[in-house]
Formats: sequence, structure tokens, C-alpha cells
Amino acid sequence: MRALKKARKLIERNPGKPAAKILSSLVVALESEQPFRLSDLYQLDYDDFGLAVELLTEWRLDRYYSSKAVLLDISMQAGKLQEDQAEPVAATPAAKP
Repeated sequence: MRALKKARKLIERNPGKPAAKILSSLVVALESEQPFRLSDLYQLDYDDFGLAVELLTEWRLDRYYSSKAVLLDISMQAGKLQEDQAEPVAATPAAKP
């Protein structure tokens, strides 16, 4: 199975998992050509780190591969979900006595 597909499945299964968050950020950074902190990769366990390296390799080789678009979409959705969860809930006004 290609790394793009493995990463997509990992992110789809549990977008809140730390590895999914890091891989999603990596994918978005690669696509948008924005900076990515390499130190984040060291937070991954050995297998997920290997997946990140495979992902980088495939990304380099397959810049226009169609699976990349699906993975990017899932990664952006996961990022949006994280942002939505991080937004504070507006305080409700206190009831008047």
C-alpha cells in the first residue's frame, strides 16, 4: 500500500490522534509549500515516523498523483476539525434573578 493511502487511512480513522495531526500538518505544509517543524516528526512512534518519511518520498516523486488530492482534502478537514474544537465556546449571559 502506498504511503499516501496509509496516511489517509490513519487520518480518517482518528483525526484527533497525535500522529494524524502531525501527518495532516505535514501534508498541508507540503501542498501549500509552507514551513513545517521537522522536530514534530520526532513525536511520532517508529512506524508513523517511517510512514512520514515514505510520504515525503512519494510526495517528491508523485507531485501530481491523484491520491494526493484525496489525502490533502482529508488532512485539511482534520485541521479544520482541530481548529473548531480549539475555539472557546461563547459565554452565555448569566440569568437575571
